[in-house]
Amino acid sequence: MNYLLAVIILIYIAMMVLVGYIAWKRTTSNEDYLVAGRKTSSFIMALSYGATFISTAAIVGFGGLAGTNGMGILWLVFLNIAVGIFIAFVFFGKPTRAIGKYLNALTFPEFLSRRFNSKFIQYFSGLLIFCAMPVYAASVLIGAARFLETTLSMEFQIAIIILAIIIGFYVIFGGLKGVMYTDALQGVIMFFGMLVLLISIYWLLGGITEAHTALSNMAPLFPESAKATGATGWTTFPQVGSVFWWNLVTSIIMGVGIGAIAQPQLAVRFMTVNSNKELNRAVLIGGIFIFVATFSAYVVGSLSNAYFYQTTGQIAIQAAGGNVDKIIPTFISSAMPTWFTYVFTLTLLCAAMSTLSTQFHSQGSAIGHDLYAAFKKDKESLSITRIGILIGIILAVLLAFILPAGVVAQGTTIFFGICAAAFMPVYICALFWKRTTKQGAIAGILSGTFTSLFCLLFTHQKEAAGIGLCKLLTGQTVLFTSMPWPYVDPMIIALPISAIITIVVTLLTKNSKEEQEEIDKMFESKVSGDV
Repeated sequence: MNYLLAVIILIYIAMMVLVGYIAWKRTTSNEDYLVAGRKTSSFIMALSYGATFISTAAIVGFGGLAGTNGMGILWLVFLNIAVGIFIAFVFFGKPTRAIGKYLNALTFPEFLSRRFNSKFIQYFSGLLIFCAMPVYAASVLIGAARFLETTLSMEFQIAIIILAIIIGFYVIFGGLKGVMYTDALQGVIMFFGMLVLLISIYWLLGGITEAHTALSNMAPLFPESAKATGATGWTTFPQVGSVFWWNLVTSIIMGVGIGAIAQPQLAVRFMTVNSNKELNRAVLIGGIFIFVATFSAYVVGSLSNAYFYQTTGQIAIQAAGGNVDKIIPTFISSAMPTWFTYVFTLTLLCAAMSTLSTQFHSQGSAIGHDLYAAFKKDKESLSITRIGILIGIILAVLLAFILPAGVVAQGTTIFFGICAAAFMPVYICALFWKRTTKQGAIAGILSGTFTSLFCLLFTHQKEAAGIGLCKLLTGQTVLFTSMPWPYVDPMIIALPISAIITIVVTLLTKNSKEEQEEIDKMFESKVSGDV
């Protein structure tokens, strides 16, 4: 490894350790460890939210998918900002913060549990987060490790272990304060790294107009196998209703763009600020950050085809050896000067570590607070939470070793989809429908979870074929082979089912007089805002 890069990384690690140490010294209670003391500034909250949202899965995974799917993926940028930032902060963030403070909730499962007066919701939600998140965490780990492997010739397995150890240190000791402080620092580095990358590819291709014209003219070179499924080129949208269209729109664009609303690790950020004013200020900061990070990754992924064709006569996926997760790393190592490779290495480390730290913290809080402390009624659960974080790290590392190539974006969409189906209808009802009952909430969470799992195992071609359970039991890859069912993302099926069941069961049941009075008080706190 070059000495300059070694110095840069050592300085970066030292900064992370220092920030983690400061957070550790300022963490004296469960509230500090789980919701950062509810006194986080708008700047830190917005950057932490954005850096958590945008991981190596977005840069390496979805940037690579842009290389194979084209500019149509830019619709995800729009949803990331419109739904993931504006709607999330303005319409969901404020009532979540107010009701969460009223209920003294420290985690997302506890928020739902206390809102609906159901310990079962806390147990089940905590268990779901702990069991489902390792796939997402492993995907982020793989994305970072693939970059280090491709650009720095580091052993893939060694890169995974080093990343896990560094992140584990400040998450285990610093809690959410450590996570959010380091996220903010990493977010600043990510912002400028992605901005420079975007400017660089346009400069390499002769300008914005020249770059997009070159990519448009390459439409005849789009792989014939993709054209057969409905693809039309890198700068045009696929044929509506085709296999390519269903994969792009339902799994990539809608799965992640809409699913962001119900992400436990993001929703808990709303409970870390002290007032609605902080959330209002955070909208602009978060929106700009998300735009630069996602737009840059997706445009660079798409335009890398033009660069590779002009320099090697190959399209991006060919230049990356057939592995979609290597498109962005291969472009960086091939096109950019050595010094930028080092800078972008730091950017990728930030993207990976900011998201992974939150994932591990969410898993630890699920074990320590939502399962152990909630069951034992033990308020001193920090040691169990730290053990839970360690278990989550080990699971993510093991999965990163065994998951197949090209899984980074897929692992992300699976987790986002499960959370959306399980939590979104209930979360919306918790904030905006006083009439919602405990029975309706439980039915919605269970139906969303199990419908998602059923679709992953038996109806969605990509996962069902890889897992093989449907083939083993029925003799065919998926249960329904007629179009478009094998290519409809599980979230598109499970989310409406969860919403319908939540509403129907609620209408068939009712809250007790005492429960409804308490709910009315909660909603008064939401209206007053700054409780």
